[in-house]
Amino acid sequence: MENQKSNSNLKAVIAILAVLLVGSLVYIFKMTSDAKAMQTEITSTKSDKESVMKDLEELKARYDAAIAENTSMSDELIAEREKVVNLMADLKKSKGDAASMAKYKSQYFSLESKMKAMIAENDALKKDNAKLTTQRDSTVTVLGESRKYNEVLVGQNQELSKTVEIAQKLTVSNLQTAAYKLRSSGKQIATEKARRADILKISFTIAENKVAKQGDKTYYVQVIDSKNNVLGEKKTASFGENSLTYSFETTVKYENKSVNVSQDLPGSNFEKGDYFVNVFDNGELVSKSSFSLK
Repeated sequence: MENQKSNSNLKAVIAILAVLLVGSLVYIFKMTSDAKAMQTEITSTKSDKESVMKDLEELKARYDAAIAENTSMSDELIAEREKVVNLMADLKKSKGDAASMAKYKSQYFSLESKMKAMIAENDALKKDNAKLTTQRDSTVTVLGESRKYNEVLVGQNQELSKTVEIAQKLTVSNLQTAAYKLRSSGKQIATEKARRADILKISFTIAENKVAKQGDKTYYVQVIDSKNNVLGEKKTASFGENSLTYSFETTVKYENKSVNVSQDLPGSNFEKGDYFVNVFDNGELVSKSSFSLK
């Protein structure tokens, strides 16, 4: 009877120990599972943090590249890049738990979306700028060609003006001078003797010119004796910075036809030797000749 009771007690103890053993095994298995899950969660969180950081670094690099292109959106791009930089700084300081990682991921996606929109707008601006640059270059080319064409026209007009000016110039030819003795009767007798001469008769011809301007033409005649004295009126005319002392001036009405001009220069006590006669048109020497008196 006692043996039977003892066996019953032993079975009860064994049963209790078995229950405790099973409980211990279940507890150990749960603890091990929880530890593995925690380790997996920590590893996953660390991986998420690195992944988000890498994404943010790539986002910043894209902003840097867009800013370097120096478009009109540079200030806006810089402001958005600063948001990315600040988020990277916050991420480095974070513990990397699931809740905070979810927040950072959400902020990253928001910044990425804004960046895509801004980059698209920036690309559109670049295309517009490229188009404007092409149009400007084309305009500059056209203007350059127009300027060259205008310069050619100006040159041609200047050459044409010079040609017309030259064509309009009147030619003075057949300049002759002779000395005469004046009789009391008024008759003039040619002489080569200086002591007998009373007047010098100077004549020249203005040639026909169909393109010259019509109107009064004034010529200045200068007669210089052998002593280098200017004979006659000895008046002075100024032409710009130059001046001319002349013997007399003569004005002719010119009508595009040949005109013969003749005028007397009275005098006395003419010097022996060589004389020089010059005809000027507005200060420009247009004809010259010489003669001698004995």
